[in-house]
Amino acid sequence: MRTLPLGTSGVRISEFVFGAGSIGGVGASTSTRAYGLSSEEGFKRLDEAWDLGIDTIDTADSYGGGESEKTVGRWLHDRRPEGVVVSTKVGLISRPDGSRGVDLTRGHIERRLARSIERLGHVDLFLSHVPDPVTPVEETVEAFSRAQESGQIRAYGVSNVDREMLEGILRIADKRKLHRPVVVENRLNLLDRTDEAELLPLVKGEGIGYTPFSPLAGGVLSERYLDGNAPEAGSRIAVAGDLYYKGFHSPENLAKVAALRDIAWEFSTSVSGLALAWLRDHPAVTAPIVAPRTFAQWGAIHDAMALRLSEEDHARVSDIFA
Repeated sequence: MRTLPLGTSGVRISEFVFGAGSIGGVGASTSTRAYGLSSEEGFKRLDEAWDLGIDTIDTADSYGGGESEKTVGRWLHDRRPEGVVVSTKVGLISRPDGSRGVDLTRGHIERRLARSIERLGHVDLFLSHVPDPVTPVEETVEAFSRAQESGQIRAYGVSNVDREMLEGILRIADKRKLHRPVVVENRLNLLDRTDEAELLPLVKGEGIGYTPFSPLAGGVLSERYLDGNAPEAGSRIAVAGDLYYKGFHSPENLAKVAALRDIAWEFSTSVSGLALAWLRDHPAVTAPIVAPRTFAQWGAIHDAMALRLSEEDHARVSDIFA
């Protein structure tokens, strides 16, 4: 597997990132804890990712109520792989009643970073999970920049931001001569291309890395739901469709996926492999975040690794989902 520069940061990451968000639960929601990967299953997926050449792991302090970070940390301690890039996120708080809060104050960032380092052993990339509507952006940027300056992290980034938010962060960092964010982690896939219009031109122009999550739209960008197949019990759409993938599983979208299958047949590959290849070859994308729940689901990543799209073929796929 290739490694690529993360923007102009000097950090290199594998062309696919392993997403550990399903370890201990599906994402950060308390309502989906029972449907996540166990610690043992998480170990297996991490082993498989490493064997495939994936050297970058994405997690968050809130995933699975902390179980994701803990499991990744145990895996790093037991396996001792060399050169792993560890990325985690801070700021999202899941309350016992299922509601969410956000805290990107300096004190919270400092405390949670110390805990993440204790769990993981080290943190290379430290990202804000979601924007904080209350805390001044200046305070947040200063806290992240200070963590980088002190050597606790190699660099920092932001997640779930739009162009206006990122412009404000960059403006504050430049004005105060602070470290800039080096990576944006947002959702991008063939069914959600919102970032293409405004955010991605800024990301690319500023030399910032971009690592999109939900590359297969919860499995909708695969053969799984074609030909009238309903979501299986325990699948991401069945468990968290309204929470994380609202609107993806629709007749209109499935008709587009069926058209994508026609192109996949031309390449003798899977629909999911073609969808991943399209995303990986996107000119503004550094590396998609993939999170297989089973060993069999690595097949899509293998298919994508074996496929390189020409500009013409990339455009053909894009046109289906314009």
